[in-house]
Amino acid sequence: MKQSLIILFVLAGTLPILGQNTEMTDFYIKSNQINTSGMYILGGWAVANIAGGAIGWTNSNGSAKYFHQMNVFWNTVNLGIAGFALYNNLNADISLLSGDEMLSKHIKTENLYLINAGLDVVYIGTGFLLKHLSTTKPNKQDLLKGYGNSIILQGGFLMVFDLAMWAIQRNHRLDFLKNTEFSFLQYENISQLSVAIRF
Repeated sequence: MKQSLIILFVLAGTLPILGQNTEMTDFYIKSNQINTSGMYILGGWAVANIAGGAIGWTNSNGSAKYFHQMNVFWNTVNLGIAGFALYNNLNADISLLSGDEMLSKHIKTENLYLINAGLDVVYIGTGFLLKHLSTTKPNKQDLLKGYGNSIILQGGFLMVFDLAMWAIQRNHRLDFLKNTEFSFLQYENISQLSVAIRF
């Protein structure tokens, strides 16, 4: 009987650690899945803009031609970013990371989306600036107006995308921390019960 109580005490003490490790791994897997889905969306947007932009570039004149041209240029970069991120996500070895490292990486990614959203505001502002400059430079009016409209569009999409990804990942983290705290309290109650039985 005494030996059984000691075993119960030891197991109760290890439950929080085992539970938290499993929950942290599940949390980080879900975090990567969210990022992967986001990169597929970004990549899909890029491919659609490159295809549509290439057609528009060759079949349009005036500012519309430069609008489509910038869409191609801009989304070539987007496609590269999405492809690189997907490669890293799909080849990530979670087993090499500790729980603290998983949470740290998630928070860095979360903050990156928020920083990018700030940069997107700058992109949009740059687009409006180019449109304004097009009215003062007649010899480059079509180019500046077309590029400006394109950058406003691309910056607007990226701002919505980055803010949405930030909000989703933030809610994912907060839900995890809340549920983890509740689970830890449950395990702590079990540990206290085992101590009471032992003594």
